[in-house]
Amino acid sequence: MQHLATGSAPVLAHQSTLRETNLAVVLRAVCEAETPVSRAGVAAVTGLTRSTVSRLVDELVAGGLVDEGAAQLAGPGRPATPLRPAARVCAVGLQVNAAHVAARLVDLRGEVVAESRSEPDLVDSEPAVALGLLGQHLAEVLERTPDGGRVVGAGLALPGVVDAAGERLLRAPNLGWGDLAPDAGLRGQLHGIPLTVGNEANLAAHAFAQPAPGRTGPASHFVYVSGEIGIGGAVVTDSRVQSGLHGFAGEIGHMPFRPGGDPCPCGSDGCLERYAGRLAMTRRAGLPTATTLAELDRLAEEGHTAAREAVDLAAEALGVVLAGVVNLLDVPTIVLGGEIGDLAERITPTVLGRLRSRVMVSGARSIEVLQDHDDVPGSSGGALVHLSRVVASPAAYLRA
Repeated sequence: MQHLATGSAPVLAHQSTLRETNLAVVLRAVCEAETPVSRAGVAAVTGLTRSTVSRLVDELVAGGLVDEGAAQLAGPGRPATPLRPAARVCAVGLQVNAAHVAARLVDLRGEVVAESRSEPDLVDSEPAVALGLLGQHLAEVLERTPDGGRVVGAGLALPGVVDAAGERLLRAPNLGWGDLAPDAGLRGQLHGIPLTVGNEANLAAHAFAQPAPGRTGPASHFVYVSGEIGIGGAVVTDSRVQSGLHGFAGEIGHMPFRPGGDPCPCGSDGCLERYAGRLAMTRRAGLPTATTLAELDRLAEEGHTAAREAVDLAAEALGVVLAGVVNLLDVPTIVLGGEIGDLAERITPTVLGRLRSRVMVSGARSIEVLQDHDDVPGSSGGALVHLSRVVASPAAYLRA
């Protein structure tokens, strides 16, 4: 008996692993489908047998991860039951930047269920004040969780360096924050929902690469530039954000454009964000620091000389720094996100010109610049990271 028990354990482990893997394969197929898909459609896409797919779908439906609609007759044979990701499974995305605070509730279909936001001035702010405001927005969106729904996690996007464990903010120069565990300031509103912390640009890039759980976006290899008061960045390959060994990859805002130039809050000088960040541009144009980049663009269009010169210098700085990034990483696409996207039409010709003159490879002329139209993409990314985990490991999220 002892011999049989010992010999059967690996078989049970293997069967369990196979089931969990196949659950993920089936759920991903349901999530990837642009329109509701049937069990037969899932079997065709995955290569699994129809009986296996039917059994796994039944488990996902019973576990609350897949919704099935009314049976439809689309041709000869038995009616097909359309399947969709469960709208009652949600995650919260949170974002704090120097000029705004936002909370979003996103469901497993990638749809925004609820949103709450405000636009305070948080430059050199007290973390407790900002987190208190964020907590109010968090509570508001959680109140709008669908009946019978559940929230599987919350992701907070911050404009700074975050530890590799996704628990602490190490430094956010434009906020004036450092060595902070945001979980403590939000615990009263989270009610046990697990919170992770991520770099704003990384989470925004995740949302652009995977705009809904299981689906990929318009580009799979790109550099994401997040432009607000400062400049953040992220590197994406095969639709996945590359965080680097310590989680700091992609910090292009602090790559040098003019060494020895304008001092930067990071402690260095001549950094890209001192020329292409909103605060740097408005100051250089002699405008109030609260001026938005959309307003700066309008002034430049109307002939405001200082505004035009500030925007032109920002475009030059972006083009030069991004050329170095492209030479190093060989990526074909640049994505402009956040406020700097409001300048996309004006700055793209200069950025492309610098890329084409400075990138070494012959494919430089095929490089494209895209705009992310989501104005708080870090909040979307914070939610989508948690929802992606559901798709990757559905067995861990099945409702008992």
